[in-house]
This record gives sequence, structure tokens and C-alpha cells, in this order.
Amino acid sequence: MLHRKLYQICCDGREVWIYLKDQQRVIERARIMDIEGDLVTLRYETEEEDETCAWEELIRMESIGAITQKLASVPRGDLEPLVSDECPEAEQIRDD
Repeated sequence: MLHRKLYQICCDGREVWIYLKDQQRVIERARIMDIEGDLVTLRYETEEEDETCAWEELIRMESIGAITQKLASVPRGDLEPLVSDECPEAEQIRDD
């Protein structure tokens, strides 16, 4: 099941956050580049002081403890959310 989900995320090209249980660390905003057997190739960037570093890392599938992905983001502040003209009235946000 994990193998199929990783393959789907790889094909979609989505960013994920991966927790490696054997190293007890999280890799943030990674892209799954390839899956070969039980090896997963990740590519991600880190910012350290005044430079950005790009990393490519091979991890074993058994090391993966959890995978999360961002579904949506909403800007903070007094911005008016965009509403489609085709949005059904029952789903529209009211200004009550």
C-alpha cells in the first residue's frame, strides 16, 4: 500500500514532508523523484545561514514513518477569499 501511494505522489510531482523513524527527523518539502524496489529517491532544499543547499537522498521504504502533504493554504489577514461564479449558493461564505 505504501509503495502504491509513494508511486502516485511521485507521478503527481507533489511536495511532501517525510518523517524518517530510524533517524527521527523530518525532511520538509521533498519531491519523490524515483522508486526502485525498496529505495526511494528524494530531492529537497535546505537553507543554512546565507546559502541554499539542494539535496538528493536515497532512503529505504522501511525507514519512512509518516508522509504528509499540504492540501491547501489560505492567506492570513483581511483578504477577501475568491469565490467562483459557479459556486452553489449552499456552499458560499456569507457575510453575516
